[in-house]
Amino acid sequence: MKKKMYQNAAAAHFREHSSIYLFVVVLFLMGVIFGAIVVNSLSFTQKEDLFYYLSQFFGQVSDGHVAAADELFKQSFFHNTKFIGLMWVLGISIIGLPVILILLFMKGMVVGFTVGFLVNQMGWEGFLLSFVSVLPQNLIIIPIFILAAALAVSFSLKMIRRQFMKKVGQPMMPLFGRYMVAFAVAILFLIAAAGVEAFISPVLMKSVVNSIQS
Repeated sequence: MKKKMYQNAAAAHFREHSSIYLFVVVLFLMGVIFGAIVVNSLSFTQKEDLFYYLSQFFGQVSDGHVAAADELFKQSFFHNTKFIGLMWVLGISIIGLPVILILLFMKGMVVGFTVGFLVNQMGWEGFLLSFVSVLPQNLIIIPIFILAAALAVSFSLKMIRRQFMKKVGQPMMPLFGRYMVAFAVAILFLIAAAGVEAFISPVLMKSVVNSIQS
């Protein structure tokens, strides 16, 4: 019974905020496309320099000279948690609304640039590398960031309407409580993403790099 109640509440939430979710998904995809386009605007020298550092990194991966799994886990978790935490703060600050959208666009741009550069420089092998090094953790991280951005935008808009348009809606404290719970759950998913990035992606990447070099 309780499970059905939560499912109904989630479905009602997505229906009510469907336009916001659509907007943030499109914005993220625009960031991905823009990041991929930026790769083509780099000069030959810039591409060569980047690829040199990338080759050095792949050499270290192949030799097993990468950070320890627990260190990678901490770095991934704290990096993504700081990103989510910043969105949370911006969502309750009213004036942070445009910054939330910029952050999401930049995240998309980073993903697009990374995949675009690997494919541009290494072709099919670059696609395979991006598949094992970028995709696994981002299958969790990207939906969480999109969800967090939509929630932050939604909460910020509710505060703006209440503050400047003097619209009386739902009491803010229950909304704020649900807002906090949603971000706490998001952090739990980021723990899982950090585990994938620390313990699964390096193993997959090492096997692909070794197969490319052999």
